[in-house]
Amino acid sequence: MPLSEHEQRMLEQMERALYAEDPKFATALEGNGLRTFTRRRVYLAVVGFLVGIALLMAGMVAQQIIWVSVVGFLVMLGCAVLAVTGWRKAPKPGEQPAGGAQARRQVRPKRSMMDRIEERWQRRRDEQGQ
Repeated sequence: MPLSEHEQRMLEQMERALYAEDPKFATALEGNGLRTFTRRRVYLAVVGFLVGIALLMAGMVAQQIIWVSVVGFLVMLGCAVLAVTGWRKAPKPGEQPAGGAQARRQVRPKRSMMDRIEERWQRRRDEQGQ
């Protein structure tokens, strides 16, 4: 449930007051949890990618066990996708993570296709009636 405009203004005033009163504490509360989490996720994906390369090579060396190469390739592919998506979602240093007060204000609720069609139909009827 989104906050009302009045509640958002109150929250922003409280944030500004906290920053003005104790900037060190406010910065500590702000934290970089999401950035740290995504960075760790990318590092683990890189390690997994390297493990996948090792499995792929081991499967190629032991030609009897081809499924090891297939598993290694799948591990590499999954880790590459995980690393790329984690890298794209990571907020830049100094940037507010998604979901902050600014992001909540800019997000519009999704409307269904039928709502949009109805709205267009009403606009056309209003334009023709004038």
